[in-house]
Amino acid sequence: MAGLWRSYQVLIAKRPLTVQIITAGSLVGVGDVISQQLIERRGLANHSVKRTAKMMSIGFFFVGPVVSGWYKVLDKLVTGGTKSAALKKMLVDQVCFAPCFLGAFLGISGALNGLTVEENVVKLKRDYMDALISNYYLWPPVQIANFYFIPLHHRLAVVQIVAVAWNSYLSWKANKM
Repeated sequence: MAGLWRSYQVLIAKRPLTVQIITAGSLVGVGDVISQQLIERRGLANHSVKRTAKMMSIGFFFVGPVVSGWYKVLDKLVTGGTKSAALKKMLVDQVCFAPCFLGAFLGISGALNGLTVEENVVKLKRDYMDALISNYYLWPPVQIANFYFIPLHHRLAVVQIVAVAWNSYLSWKANKM
C-alpha cells in the first residue's frame, strides 16, 4: 500500500490534472458499481455495464476537470491555511459551488440516460432538493478538514475517497427513474 501511495505521489506531482481526472472517473465508476450491487441489489447478471460506463464518463469529463479547476479557483479566492480560511472555503464551496455542481451532475446524467428536457426538469424537481440536503449532511465537515489539512493537489483525491459513498448515493439518485 505504501508503494502505491508513493507511485500516486510521483504521478500527481508530474501530471496533476490527468491523475485527478482518472481518479475522479474511476471512483465515480466504483460508486456506480456499489450503487447497483449494494443499494439496488441487481446482482452481477443484471449489472448495467453501460450505466457504469456513462457514470465513469461523467467522472472523467465533468467531475474531475470541474472539481479540480474549482479547487484552484477557490484557493485563489480564499487564501491562507488557517481555521478561519478553511471555514470560509467550506462556506463558499457549499453555498456557491455545490448547488450548481449538483444540478449540473443530475442534469448531465439525465441527458445521458436519454431523458427529454421536460423529463429531466421533472426529475430535477423531484430529486435535486433531496440530494442537496444530503450533500449538506456529508460535505461541510469533510470540506473543512480537507481545506485545513490537505494540500491543494491532494484535495480532489480526498474528496473522491469520501465520495465513493457519495457517488453511490448520487448514482442511485441520478439513475432512479
